[in-house]
Amino acid sequence: MPAKTAPTYAALAERMRVIQPRLKRKKLTVASAESCTGGLLGAVLTEHSGSSDDYLGGAVVYSNDAKAIFADVAPDLIHGHGAVSPVVAGALARGARERLGAKVGLGITGIAGPTGATPGKPVGLVYVAVDSDRHSSVRTLRLGFDRAGNRLASVAAALDLLEEAIG
Repeated sequence: MPAKTAPTYAALAERMRVIQPRLKRKKLTVASAESCTGGLLGAVLTEHSGSSDDYLGGAVVYSNDAKAIFADVAPDLIHGHGAVSPVVAGALARGARERLGAKVGLGITGIAGPTGATPGKPVGLVYVAVDSDRHSSVRTLRLGFDRAGNRLASVAAALDLLEEAIG
């Protein structure tokens, strides 16, 4: 069940302020490929000065072609499972990590709303993934916020997975 209110951008930025020194201390780098968040994850990851030491970059992969081109997601995965699926989220995280040579990759795909729902895939369905040599996982979210809230909550979940990956 989702929280009653979505996190704020300021709260996400504050979380990143705490995470960033841990990335530096462990000499970890991050890359991202995000769809329904439209660059919001990248914005949070670069909110603070010095983020270029640990964030290598990312791609907003809104279209299926962009997922294949920028994150190396096999078109067969998209056609077989759908762009909004745990398999594609994992492939986005892995593709971002491998394409940019990062230690940790983050991937997000989902339906932020208010439109875009399909049978079996409602607004608020989001998959967030992390991929590293030590830790890979995908989290399923069923969010009930407006578009902005769904995007913010998706980024919060990505930060949760990032924290799990860095220990």
